[in-house]
Amino acid sequence: MDYKKSKAPVNTVTRNIMDLCDTTGNIYESVAIISKRANQISTEIKQDLSKKLAEFASYNDSLEEVFENREQIEISRYYEKLPKPTLLATQEFIEGDVVWRDLNKDAQNEEENAPA
Repeated sequence: MDYKKSKAPVNTVTRNIMDLCDTTGNIYESVAIISKRANQISTEIKQDLSKKLAEFASYNDSLEEVFENREQIEISRYYEKLPKPTLLATQEFIEGDVVWRDLNKDAQNEEENAPA
């Protein structure tokens, strides 16, 4: 996913927490969902960055090569300018792009709908 095209803000934004409660009805559940998604996004970004930087890995690092690798610097700058994973996850949650299940509620529904 191209996180640069996301509508998430780059800087911290003050939000009305009641807006986060609208979807789940519980602020703590909303925060838990957002935090799990932020961890997923963070992992994806880290894997992407590692793959791109692995191309530049060399086993004979000389001092001259470290300072002259402009492509590696540009890749690092690109990832530094991305919005933080928590902001990306919050934006996805607000837009309704995050899908989650509550296993406790699923189990209750199955018990209620089970034939007697």
